[in-house]
Amino acid sequence: MKAVFKYYKKYAHLIFASLLFLTLEAICELQLPSYMSGLVSEGIGKSDMSMVWSYGWRMLVITLVACVCSVFVGYFASKASARMSRDLRSDMFAKVMDFANEEYNKFSVSSLITRCTNDITQIQMLTYIFLRMIMFAPIMGIGGTIKAIQFSSGINALAFVIVGAIAVVVVLIVIALTIVQPKYMKMQKQIDKVNQIAGDELNGMLVIRAFNTQKHEEERFDNANKDLTKTALFTTRLMAILMPVMTIVMNGVMIAVIWIFAAKVEDINQISNMMAFMQYALHIIMSFMMISMIFIVLPRAIVSINRVGEVLSMPVSITNKEDKQTPSGVRFKGDIKFDNVSYSYGGGVPAVEGISFEAKSGEVTALIGSTGSGKSTIINLIPRLMDVSSGSVSIDGINVKDINLKDLRNNIGFVPQKNTLFSGTIESNIEYGKTQINQEEMQKASRIAQAEEFINSSEEGYKREIAQGGSNVSGGQKQRLAIARALSKNAPIYIFDDSFSALDFKTDAKLRMALNEEMADATVIIVAQRVGTIKNADRIIVLDEGKIVGMGKHEDLLKNCSTYLDIAKSQLSEEELGL
Repeated sequence: MKAVFKYYKKYAHLIFASLLFLTLEAICELQLPSYMSGLVSEGIGKSDMSMVWSYGWRMLVITLVACVCSVFVGYFASKASARMSRDLRSDMFAKVMDFANEEYNKFSVSSLITRCTNDITQIQMLTYIFLRMIMFAPIMGIGGTIKAIQFSSGINALAFVIVGAIAVVVVLIVIALTIVQPKYMKMQKQIDKVNQIAGDELNGMLVIRAFNTQKHEEERFDNANKDLTKTALFTTRLMAILMPVMTIVMNGVMIAVIWIFAAKVEDINQISNMMAFMQYALHIIMSFMMISMIFIVLPRAIVSINRVGEVLSMPVSITNKEDKQTPSGVRFKGDIKFDNVSYSYGGGVPAVEGISFEAKSGEVTALIGSTGSGKSTIINLIPRLMDVSSGSVSIDGINVKDINLKDLRNNIGFVPQKNTLFSGTIESNIEYGKTQINQEEMQKASRIAQAEEFINSSEEGYKREIAQGGSNVSGGQKQRLAIARALSKNAPIYIFDDSFSALDFKTDAKLRMALNEEMADATVIIVAQRVGTIKNADRIIVLDEGKIVGMGKHEDLLKNCSTYLDIAKSQLSEEELGL
């Protein structure tokens, strides 16, 4: 909770202003029954209009002041709650952006979306209601009690009525809170599940249709939706019971007050005391009704505060070492060295172990191996998308942990295994790699990536719209745009994680030829499944079960590495193998 409460401190000035006007509003509200009592008391049996005007003007002024204060309370409360939720969303999103795989895997995507939207909305609602109503309730309750005593005419039974009413209200609130709190925790998790299923089904729509499982997915979503609805109805109905019960209690208090005054009071002049007492009793009951409002919002908001706090307080494993950082803006030559590197996901069996090799500038280094052999794991360690469990990765002799993260990643053009395009245009997607890119640089990157032909085939050209996730372009076009985005950085290091798999052999060959010509001085690391893509590499590293089992050129590996030979035989003819 501490991670969230600091935002209340940030906007303490708005909270203070809200409470100040709230206090003034409460004082004005508490004065009105007294003036009404005075008017009735002095006006019984008289027809003096000057007295009516005197009391009337004072009551009107007090009412206007209360209205103005109420407006200011609403303004400052809204401003504080809205700004808090804005900052929470912004900081939470920034925190998630800093997550490494280790932290990211602790939360599902659907849960992070729910926490960033629904949970923060609950906190915003709680903040507004707290500032607008709940702080108002104690002032009205305490002030109303003091004033009620003054107008009770010494009748002790009236005190028992008020105490009894308060006791009923408190018991109801405690019972409701005890029952509903676990349900709200369950509800937020059910919202996560609904979002998760909806996301899975929307992302996997083509697979669902291909396997004709629409009915199954509809039922799966419907079951999750019904579970959420059932819990929501239970909590809503339970909390809804509070309001009519509160109304019954309030009206019961009014009846009891009138009955007691009718039985105990004989002086007609004390009718003014009865009216004032009823008004203050109403204020007291209303204050507890306001408090009950917070208990409708509070249980769910507490769950939301904890969920948001979990994300904000999550320590980030990959950070800059301030005491060892390289100078900002440095550009590397690009020599990469792995020295006895091991990495394990979640502290289990190492995914890669004892990895040692060098990738030098001006050379192409390739990684090949069976699925799950650790190829992607190795290259993710270079830009510190993950940190080594043991050993070290260095660039130009400097440990990557000692390099500023921004500088490290600015020196790397990275094409991940899963190509992602963002909604916008082709131009905006290529510019994503380098914001200050000119048209000539953009065209060069597209030309090397073999994307220029299909870009120019449409009238819009670089202004062609790209749908979310690149759903309106083919797999090969998406892959080429992702490669162009990386090349636009003009970086000394380029990493291609199985980035040519969707390309035909002709486009693959032309792209590799263009890379060799245009990026001759860069360090290029290619992860591939096809031997034909990497057979001309300066260094080929063969992986099997997380370990290096062969290293060298294509011809040497065919002779010396049985694992590589098996892969090559499965893809190339004997004539191509030259054996």
